[in-house]
Amino acid sequence: MALSMEEQRILLQIETHLTQEDPQLARRLSAPVAQRRGRWVVVGAVVAVAMVVAGVVALVS
Repeated sequence: MALSMEEQRILLQIETHLTQEDPQLARRLSAPVAQRRGRWVVVGAVVAVAMVVAGVVALVS
């Protein structure tokens, strides 16, 4: 269901107010999801590699 013109106007006011009040938050929220998710992909990959290395060390020992 589409928003009414009044609802769209209210959302625009909220967005404008939040952007003025906290520009850093506005930048974070407007960043593409893939960009925000990228950091967690790297962290997950590092953890996975560390677990594989630990497993190999445990098998060899």
